[in-house]
Amino acid sequence: MQSEVSDRNKTIAYYNQNAASFIAGTVDVDFTKTQEEFLRFLPSGARLLDFGCGSGRDTKYFLEKGFRVEATDGSPEICRATQKFTGIPVRQLLFEELDEKEKYDGIWACASILHLPKDRLPEVFRRMRDALKMHGIIYTSFKYGLFEGERIGRYFTYLTEKSFEEVLAQAEGLEMQETWISRDARAGRENERWLNVILRKTS
Repeated sequence: MQSEVSDRNKTIAYYNQNAASFIAGTVDVDFTKTQEEFLRFLPSGARLLDFGCGSGRDTKYFLEKGFRVEATDGSPEICRATQKFTGIPVRQLLFEELDEKEKYDGIWACASILHLPKDRLPEVFRRMRDALKMHGIIYTSFKYGLFEGERIGRYFTYLTEKSFEEVLAQAEGLEMQETWISRDARAGRENERWLNVILRKTS
């Protein structure tokens, strides 16, 4: 447990120390195709949670599309910057602290919960499930592969289709709607691959 807290604290410290450069490298990335794939499962004006919102790029996109959005992040520096960018409050929240019940139509967890150890993911998926209304939708993404550990100051869990299914089997009440592999949308990182998943709450 102590090691896990240390890994989490290192990851949050990385984002606190590198907030400006991280935001600059992600805020203008065109992510429209994936954003729209998520939104097509949702009614207009749906209530969304951007869970680990980073730069606020996606929060702002969803707000401009008329959705009701709440945003959270674990890094206080990211929260401050994103609040200015999006114009809405951004709550500092660790993934394991989500405790809403049947509040959201959709949860967007883009390149965020991949910072958790693999054995902590089922609990967080259960928390997301509980925070969704019935038949609510989750989008999430992971770097593609089987690595788990620290890289460049942050903790990562990479997943494949098979290892994702193993995690999901421990969460219950969530059903896969779509999975696809994509290339990193950031310039110069096109050789990196991502696992994208859309889930629906079934119970």
